[in-house]
Amino acid sequence: MNDKVLFPNENITTTKLFTINQDWEVPIPGFFIVAPIRKVKSIDEFTDEEANEFIILVKIVRKGMREVLKIEEVYLFQNEDSEHGFHLWMFPRHKWMEKFGNKIQSVRPIMIYAKENMLSENVFNEVKDYVKKMKKFMRNFYNQKD
Repeated sequence: MNDKVLFPNENITTTKLFTINQDWEVPIPGFFIVAPIRKVKSIDEFTDEEANEFIILVKIVRKGMREVLKIEEVYLFQNEDSEHGFHLWMFPRHKWMEKFGNKIQSVRPIMIYAKENMLSENVFNEVKDYVKKMKKFMRNFYNQKD
């Protein structure tokens, strides 16, 4: 396994079509990745079933981020040139990030800062706590919908 992988087992949920995980390499609590099980390069390659589930999952995760984790702002990113195929970053905006600004250009410096300054037991515990809370939220949400 890649030595940059910090959180290989922090899965929020896995459905028939998607996985939602904590970002594996960046120690930012609540930095989630939504990825299809089936390898695709672009959202336009989704089947209708994948497209429908994708938007519902993103909506549910965002709701949990706001209601459970108290994350008020999130940036959503997807890229099509990744070796990992299509995935969506759900990048939380925490108060400590304000010093970097609030534009798209701030994300890379924030990620570098996190990798260089946030490799601590406290942050790792917060990441794990956020994952635990979101797992519970996802289970409860789906149980209410059944």
